[in-house]
Amino acid sequence: MITRLSSLFLRTLREDPADAEVPSHKLLVRAGYIRRAAPGVYSWLPLGLRTLRKIEDVVREEMNAIGGQELLFPALLPREPYERTNRWTEYGDHLFRLKDRKDNDMLLGPTHEEMFTQTVKDLYSSYKDFPVTLYQIQTKYRDEERPRAGILRGREFVMKDSYSFDMSDAGLDESYAAHRRAYQAIFDRLGVSYAICQATSGAMGGSASEEFLAVSENGEDTFVRATDGSYAANVEAVVTQPGVEQPIEGQPEAVEYDTPDAETIATLVEWARGEGLDVTAADTLKCVVVKVTAPGEEPELLGVLVPGDREVDMKRLAASLEPSEVAMAEDADFRKNPFLVRGYVGPRGLAANGVRVLADPRVVPGTAWITGADAPNRHVVGLVAGRDFEVDGYIEAAEIREGDPAPEGQGTLTLERGIEIGHIFQLGRKYTEAFDVQILDESGKRSVPTMGSYGIGVSRLMAVLAEQRHDDKGLNWPVEVAPYQVHVVVANKDAAAMEAGERLAGELDDAGIEVLFDDRPKVSPGVKFKDAELLGMPFAVVLGRSFADGIVELRVRGGETLEIPADEAVAKVQELVRG
Repeated sequence: MITRLSSLFLRTLREDPADAEVPSHKLLVRAGYIRRAAPGVYSWLPLGLRTLRKIEDVVREEMNAIGGQELLFPALLPREPYERTNRWTEYGDHLFRLKDRKDNDMLLGPTHEEMFTQTVKDLYSSYKDFPVTLYQIQTKYRDEERPRAGILRGREFVMKDSYSFDMSDAGLDESYAAHRRAYQAIFDRLGVSYAICQATSGAMGGSASEEFLAVSENGEDTFVRATDGSYAANVEAVVTQPGVEQPIEGQPEAVEYDTPDAETIATLVEWARGEGLDVTAADTLKCVVVKVTAPGEEPELLGVLVPGDREVDMKRLAASLEPSEVAMAEDADFRKNPFLVRGYVGPRGLAANGVRVLADPRVVPGTAWITGADAPNRHVVGLVAGRDFEVDGYIEAAEIREGDPAPEGQGTLTLERGIEIGHIFQLGRKYTEAFDVQILDESGKRSVPTMGSYGIGVSRLMAVLAEQRHDDKGLNWPVEVAPYQVHVVVANKDAAAMEAGERLAGELDDAGIEVLFDDRPKVSPGVKFKDAELLGMPFAVVLGRSFADGIVELRVRGGETLEIPADEAVAKVQELVRG
């Protein structure tokens, strides 16, 4: 079937939308692929829907290839299953909650582990039914506080989520590996530039966890790669190399000093050097006070110790404390707790007042620090960990820097930006135990199956392709998911050229090529060319001035332009489409 621009439901825009911040948002709106309905909510227009469906088809084909079976759950869900796993509370304000006319609590599904688990429990009872992998491609809902960047981070989005159920941990390893291969096949087919990163499991729970990040300067996630070897990780999952323990015996006693106006690390180092101490910011200990709120609990204070040359990375801290929420202590918290002296907080004062203290892995026994003495304008020099103060545990909270040592001797770390497009987890038995899934094993005993969870942001992939493949003229789709494979443009007002364009579009259609035909009679060639570049089909055949000599232009989007005989156009397009 040929789609004609003269009748296609489409209006392209020459100006960027006022609320658009990133290229994908600007171009997808300008090119008429999507249209804003509300903050973080978008309508899919004909061109956008065609591309979205094609991305879904790639995902579906690769999921089916590993034995996945597709089903579809509702987006409107009851509260009870999510209460059973405590996620009704853990999701907090990110959950869309509503009530039906009988005052029953409902939600719009953010993810569906509960529904998959409950259904397997209802339908399967024997080990002979396992292993099984189930998946769906469905709309999800999360009430993002600041939805931004168009369909890169919306409140309504399309996601593929799949779940494997196995009777053994070895079986889970196989299911996990199969999904990992399927994800690589999907992203390779789409031509996405991506990295596979070690990740945290977050509110999902579970053990093994890897994140697929599309490389993009506009990404919200920071990840690291090692200069030597294959190590890559989401910055939240980077494990800090611990400090070297020092002998405590023989170290000088800690001494308190007056340190007027030394509320910052920089002024503290300046004071110390003025006292003749050869120190840097890395020799000081920053004591950051935060508030941690566990699901359903009241907030409590927490002290976080990091070397003074590092900032606390709130995303790393939040990932370490999930599912609790974390925020910096405010002025009201300092007023309520007089032992907290802003700029002079130390680990001794925190511990003495019952505040839990967690430290960066570099704060090991025997290391000596300059830190707050819990009194105005006072610091203590030579405070030794394990002698003068103890910590309640260690936490990954300090920022990761370019050049930090990579694990296992793989050189140093480089920092890059990325967009999460997929995440795979080994959930284990968290959900099957919560729902008391009891399956008879080979010996006739009841056993609990183990699960894997695997997600792909389908609608986000469309934005990622726009981010990675655009230029200053417009979009540039890969053949696999372009709305149409070829764009036929009649840039000649001669009636014979229009008739030839009709014939060429028909011949391409007969050859199985998806054709977008710009047959608009009163539109200038310049506008047609700009629209063709903006819309981003991989190939365009232009019937222009040279058509009178039997020549057409074959333009490869973002690449070369070929002049070929008109009667060779169909064969050449077929060759290019096949790759």
